Amino acid sequence: MITKHILLSASAMMLCTVTFGQIRINTKTVGAATKAVKAVTLSNEDVIAYTKEYVQWMDENNPVAPEDDAFAIRLKKLTSNLQNYDGLNLNYKVYLVRDVNAFACADGSVRVCAGLMEAMSDNEVLGVIGHEIGHVKNTDSRDAFKSALMTSALKEGVSSQGGTAAALSDSQLGELGEQVANMSFSRKQESTADDYGYKFLKDNNVNPWYMSMAFERLVEMSGGASGGGLTKKLFSSHPDTQKRVDEMAKRATKDGFEKPAK
Repeated sequence: MITKHILLSASAMMLCTVTFGQIRINTKTVGAATKAVKAVTLSNEDVIAYTKEYVQWMDENNPVAPEDDAFAIRLKKLTSNLQNYDGLNLNYKVYLVRDVNAFACADGSVRVCAGLMEAMSDNEVLGVIGHEIGHVKNTDSRDAFKSALMTSALKEGVSSQGGTAAALSDSQLGELGEQVANMSFSRKQESTADDYGYKFLKDNNVNPWYMSMAFERLVEMSGGASGGGLTKKLFSSHPDTQKRVDEMAKRATKDGFEKPAK
């Protein structure tokens, strides 16, 4: 999961400087009270349904790049052959926000922020997308979203009424949105998603060195810091991004690939 916010300077390598706001999280009322009751026993189908509702809200409440936008055109070109991949039905959109961020949800929705696209080359962006799709394929995204539903205000809304579902407040749903926006994964999950992203690049005839280079870009942008705020690391909350740079580089070299020029 990628979770960094930063305004890029005019010297950023890709296209124009992003001047939009940050990504907005979900504070929408989820629906009928019966949904809150089901939060304690959610099936995978329930989680997918909630995910689709969440993504729809996100698309309605964040500035989605229109088809003729340079970022949208670029992403469409990058993913033209990736609507169906590894058994997944995928859809892609760009959010015109300054976040250096991307995420993929259990329903196959992949969202890439303009800040990330501005910061990285096409192949680095593709590596990020592969990493995020890996979280979907490995059910990390679904399980994390389910956990957010189970432990957030939705469950609280049920238990606070002694088992009777109550209407959820904006603050409760805001808590859920925060959990979703800040989902993080274990080192093992991140490592597995890294491996998936590496293979994803190879499968699409892209030098897998770009996985390492994407991580390297994040290290550069964070200034090597491991704290929160504007220097919060991408891909996870773990302070080991440099290690992942080295691991992907070592693997690519072992597989006979040469590092591309920046």
